[in-house]
Amino acid sequence: ENLHRLQQLLDEVRAEDLHLAPRGPSAAAAAGGGPPWAGVVPPVSYMHICETESFSMGVFLLRSGACIPLHDHPGMNGMLKVLYGTLRIACMDTVPAGAAATPPPPAAGSGPCLRALFRSRQHYTPASPPCLLSPHTDNLHQIDAVDGPAAFLDILAPPYDPQHGRDCHYYRLLEGPPAGAEPPALPREVWLVETPQAADFWCGGEPYPGPRVSL
Repeated sequence: ENLHRLQQLLDEVRAEDLHLAPRGPSAAAAAGGGPPWAGVVPPVSYMHICETESFSMGVFLLRSGACIPLHDHPGMNGMLKVLYGTLRIACMDTVPAGAAATPPPPAAGSGPCLRALFRSRQHYTPASPPCLLSPHTDNLHQIDAVDGPAAFLDILAPPYDPQHGRDCHYYRLLEGPPAGAEPPALPREVWLVETPQAADFWCGGEPYPGPRVSL
């Protein structure tokens, strides 16, 4: 009941409620010169709102062409609401060890591999309901800004805490040769390999301009 109520409340939040205005696309991006933020400013920024032992809340801002790489939220629940722009979110579940499976592809190399179920790849806009994740469903996801900058309100419960085993890990999807022109249908089983944080991804900080939160 509380989760349903939280979904309803989050679905009502708009960018203007947090005193945010959409940021226009960069002229460099429109000219096809590649990501204009590369090497200059972070591709993703975070506005911290509040954090307790139970949850964290903040806003992520993605510049045009930016991507939050495939990552996990171990033992955590999450809720994501787009404030402006369009996001493409790819969601995956881990598959329990011991289940029958084909071996990982040779491209895996020597890195640790993880078997996963690639569940969905959907576009989200401010008109979309919140995207939900739980410790066992859609816990791994990749977030891409589509056709311009985007922002989303993010709630995680409990928050990241490496001392309690809730640390972020990054992964790369291992795929064999494509079977045809069309992408493989979903859901489907895939293999992931754990990787370090990508060199072209980092998250900067910006002040939060919205209403103060009192707990």
